[in-house]
Amino acid sequence: MKPIVVFRHARTEGAGYLGAFLDEQRIPWQEVRIDKAEPVPASISPYSGLVLMGGPMSVNDDLPWIPPLLNLIREAVKHDIPVLGHCLGGQLMSKALGGTVGSNPVKEIGWGAVDVNDNAEAKKWFGELQKFNSFHWHGETFTLPQGATHLLSSTHCQNQAWGMGKHLAFQCHVEMTAEMIKTWCDVGGDELQEAAASPGVQQAEQMQQMLDLHCFFLNKVAKQVYSEWVKGLIS
Repeated sequence: MKPIVVFRHARTEGAGYLGAFLDEQRIPWQEVRIDKAEPVPASISPYSGLVLMGGPMSVNDDLPWIPPLLNLIREAVKHDIPVLGHCLGGQLMSKALGGTVGSNPVKEIGWGAVDVNDNAEAKKWFGELQKFNSFHWHGETFTLPQGATHLLSSTHCQNQAWGMGKHLAFQCHVEMTAEMIKTWCDVGGDELQEAAASPGVQQAEQMQQMLDLHCFFLNKVAKQVYSEWVKGLIS
């Protein structure tokens, strides 16, 4: 099988649990580290799937790698090669396919419940799950591109995920591990203090209470989703 290409946009925002899942399933994957100025591939043809991780930048920033990456997303969708986006990755997917990305009503950081919509597309990805506790770290959000189905919502953000055929875009972070959350709390300490007044923001101590248990249940949700997504990979 051709490898999956996984885009890392920041050193601390790698594949997380997704990487462990792919290794467990013996599915080959390789990373393009945008944070190390590695180039965006010229074509999607060497890859079986495309994954986009998170990052602190905005998809509306004037960054040289964003236009070629948007083109790569469009090429993948055109050729029915599955695309999966997490937070910034989901926003990149939305922008590439005609949606928009702008400020969320409030910054959303920490653990928070997301509701699963009652539709066939949501059942395809999440089974009979109606609600789960996800992890969040964002100040912007996306609109749904034409043809996408709304899948998830939360108290502080209406558009938490959408699906379209083989393609799945998250605003929330289902890929988290306990180690990643600890690192983000350390790196993002100043942001947490600046956003302390937001009703959607938890502080580091609260985020890390029962951390292993929270991640255990989130990983179960991610495994369900990733297991469905890899069914569409191009061999």
